[in-house]
Amino acid sequence: MSGLMKEIDERTNLTNNNQFELLLFRLGNAERSGQNEIFGINVFKVREILVMPKITTVVGGAPAMLGMADIRGQVIPVIDLAKIVGCTPQGGSCGILLVTEYARSTQGFAVEGVEEIVRLEWNEVVSAEASTKGGLVTSIAKLNADTPDARLVQVLDVEQILRDVLPTSQPDVDPSTVGPKLALRPGTKILAADDSALARSLIEQGLDAMGVSVVMTKTGQEAWDELNDIAATAAKAGRNVRDEIACVLTDLEMPEMDGFTLTRKIKADKRFQGIPVVIHSSLSGNASEDHVRKVGADAYVSKFLAKDLAETIRGVLHM
Repeated sequence: MSGLMKEIDERTNLTNNNQFELLLFRLGNAERSGQNEIFGINVFKVREILVMPKITTVVGGAPAMLGMADIRGQVIPVIDLAKIVGCTPQGGSCGILLVTEYARSTQGFAVEGVEEIVRLEWNEVVSAEASTKGGLVTSIAKLNADTPDARLVQVLDVEQILRDVLPTSQPDVDPSTVGPKLALRPGTKILAADDSALARSLIEQGLDAMGVSVVMTKTGQEAWDELNDIAATAAKAGRNVRDEIACVLTDLEMPEMDGFTLTRKIKADKRFQGIPVVIHSSLSGNASEDHVRKVGADAYVSKFLAKDLAETIRGVLHM
């Protein structure tokens, strides 16, 4: 096995233990505190790290859009993360470029500097949604908790940032493209889990266009707890869980419990036998999709096209 494939395989296998790797970086001094805070991004989403290449300014670009860069023959947008989060780089500008892949797109994020890669368990990450405004931070990772070296890392909602800087001119959900409404059994719903407020909104719009009711949760743990509550209630009423939940739709990266772990737990529990699980993620690449199959998910669909989501759900429900 080549060194690259071995590295990919090792990182993929982290998901067997509800673990992941976080690339830490800095953006400069925060406007309010003056401190140089630490931010993080899942290593799986980083294609490469470069010294800032030549940037071509684009006429009429958004304020946080530095311009375009030619990276190995591919022209990609370069986004100024420091401007978005209100930080001032100590050198006046960010000199490092993170080339990332998110949900069918490639883009670069300018950062002040890269620190290190740390390995964490998802239960060391907590949701930040109730504590932040603007939807820019999805979660807080706790490094070296309960030690003198304890630090907090802000994990940015890249999906929201991309939408703010590079808004689409097309409607998020076009009912004419999602096809006819799903004919689920009366009373059944789809259970969805995603830590991004933007993603949850898009999912709800897409499922609404399909005529489907949704139980929305913010983490894998919350989804698992909800499933157990539904199972207990159904058992008391002499019903099957499938009478309540037709399908589970889950993101992969979530605080407390990731989508891989959630999928394995559902597939290992006889109470949930026959309930299809669809992974809906901005993580891309064959390595991620192959591992989705290994944990027993019934399908994988990349974020976010309502038409693709509708087709995938119809496929697993055989409709």
